[in-house]
Amino acid sequence: MHSPTSRVATVLLLVAGIAHAHADASTPDPRDRQSILAMQGEYLVDFAFDETVLLKPGYERGSAQRSGGDEVVIVVEDAPGRIVLQHLLVEPKSGHVTKHWRQDWTWEAAQRFEFSADQTFQVRPIPAALTQGAWTQCVYEVSDAPRYCGTGRWDHDTGAAMWTSDLSWRPLPRREYTLRSDYNALSVVNRHTITPGGWTHEQFNTKVLRKPDGSMEEVAREFGFNDYQKDTDVDFGPAYRYWEATAGYWARVRAHWDRFLSQAPGMHLKMPLDGMKMIMPLFTQAAEVEAGTPVSDAAIDAVFAEWVEPAPVPVR
Repeated sequence: MHSPTSRVATVLLLVAGIAHAHADASTPDPRDRQSILAMQGEYLVDFAFDETVLLKPGYERGSAQRSGGDEVVIVVEDAPGRIVLQHLLVEPKSGHVTKHWRQDWTWEAAQRFEFSADQTFQVRPIPAALTQGAWTQCVYEVSDAPRYCGTGRWDHDTGAAMWTSDLSWRPLPRREYTLRSDYNALSVVNRHTITPGGWTHEQFNTKVLRKPDGSMEEVAREFGFNDYQKDTDVDFGPAYRYWEATAGYWARVRAHWDRFLSQAPGMHLKMPLDGMKMIMPLFTQAAEVEAGTPVSDAAIDAVFAEWVEPAPVPVR
């Protein structure tokens, strides 16, 4: 499916130095790995989203959205060609911990999942010209269900390490799926930049209504800016203790997702967009593990059997 916003992606990829050549395309630049690993740490996070260009006739600009929190980013896996980072939110006053999103980075990935239709993620090969010398970032929500992937190269030529993705699709964001019915997908280019005080995540979003007949209607463009600034004022001890107690459980959950996302055709979620049908039982099981009560693989299997199935095989 070709996006009507491809011109924006082309400009951004050129700015990011998508044609930047690595000295050895089979081995990642050590600076790439250092930049990805630099995102670990303890942060005060600000989330800001603003609609910019209005594209649909008669559409009125939505309200600006602002939120934030205190978040620690933990390295779950660190291999030469793969890095996994888990985000955990902490409420400073109560010490309550919420497992947040996850980002996986893979060097010269052969395939990735793509949001192809409502609640459907198809696994597709990445073109060789795109993945050569590049890292694919895949993002997952709190239950480790898939959200989106993007592929791009790190650029170190300007002094600040910066990674910019290609154009890809993602579902409605959690901040809007209960508020909006006039669009059902985001067409997105992502940029991560390592800064002296932390790191940033820029999102160049286009809100799109994808119709059953294959046509699309653009509603508005949006700029998202997530600012991660190093935080020394919050006790993140509860987050580290939570992850120490539950890391093994969540590794088993990831393995269940991988059964669908490691090969074609991918997966389809048999539940509403909010994902609570899986979030609640998985978080309940994690709480049991944290409290010292074992959770069997059969109990995890039962959740997946009820709400996840293989994606339809694409018609050629």
